[in-house]
Amino acid sequence: MGSKVRVGLVYGGKSGEHEVSLQTAFAVMREFDYGKYEIKPFYITKQGEWKSGSALLAPPDSVESLRFSDGGIGSSSGSLAPLFDALDAGTASGSQSAVLPKAQISGKSDVAVAGEDQAAEAPVDVMFPLLHGTFGEDGTIQGLFEMANIPYVGAGVLASAVGMDKITMKKVFAQEGLPQCVFRYFNRTQWEKDASYFIMECEVSLGYPCFVKPANLGSSVGVSKARNREELIEAVNYALRFDRKVIVEEFVDAREIEVSVLGNDEPRASVPGEIAPSNEFYDYKAKYIDGKSTMIIPAELPEDIADTVRDLAVRAFLAIDGSGLSRVDFFLRKEDNKLFINEVNTLPGFTPFSMYPLMWRESGLPYKQLLDTLIELAKERHAAKQRIDFTGESLQ
Repeated sequence: MGSKVRVGLVYGGKSGEHEVSLQTAFAVMREFDYGKYEIKPFYITKQGEWKSGSALLAPPDSVESLRFSDGGIGSSSGSLAPLFDALDAGTASGSQSAVLPKAQISGKSDVAVAGEDQAAEAPVDVMFPLLHGTFGEDGTIQGLFEMANIPYVGAGVLASAVGMDKITMKKVFAQEGLPQCVFRYFNRTQWEKDASYFIMECEVSLGYPCFVKPANLGSSVGVSKARNREELIEAVNYALRFDRKVIVEEFVDAREIEVSVLGNDEPRASVPGEIAPSNEFYDYKAKYIDGKSTMIIPAELPEDIADTVRDLAVRAFLAIDGSGLSRVDFFLRKEDNKLFINEVNTLPGFTPFSMYPLMWRESGLPYKQLLDTLIELAKERHAAKQRIDFTGESLQ
């Protein structure tokens, strides 16, 4: 057991995608190779309280086992200290692994399988965040891991923040010269001061219908299609429930094409896939509730378009300084097959039945090997970062 890689799995969280995160965590826990890995679960409640159970030496049996009733490790109200207590980095010998708290775990979780006290206290080699949405894929949890100097799966602070903020992301894409739909944006204060100006700007620049989105949220939460001025006002007010910034995009009659990207400085792209949504557009209900949307993998595309979309996906990944994994989404306009990049998702859906791993499966990389690759990429990125002199001692 001593040679196993100890992975800290972080899931739940304060965002509106809490339940999605639980589904993802359960799926990942079930699929890890427990001959190679020992899993340490960290569950974050909707109130921001951190809880942990004993190390997992075998996969859990049910989703309910992910909801810890004991083992509280503090909360996020007022101070980050409890989080750093839970991820106390380093030892006297200079190890960079996280050390779990010695006295704060108050009891065993029902998720533990053949766990031992020493297993629960063992250092974590790699953190694997599965926190969708705010406080999970926006750079905040990544900053915590950076401060504690712990290897972690996925994008870093910058890429996570840029990938989460649709406005900033689109500005980066524009600088890179990537083709995009026309968009406009504003914040709550601007809207409240002069809504009539932004309504006019959207009508002149975008027309109807158009799509209204919170700037910082995933899983299509808060997204609406506006067909007229009344619906635009309603959609903006709805989006402002979820974020202080709103982005409004032109409507494009298009197919929705997605590509999985994997790697660090030399990423590679999977075969493209296509989403045929069950609703008028691929909203939260179509993604997670009705189960009627169709995934077509690989997408039925001419070879030149498939090559172009894979190239653009890698360019977008590098543009935001991505690492580990991302899913890059495109619109393929029906009238002329023109491609528009929609967004980069730095923490895409990750159950075995999600688009990201399915596209890699069709590209020859099955789920368990994908997990192995992500762990190795996390270690690789962390090792490269250790070569950087952050102290400036070399200048003295």
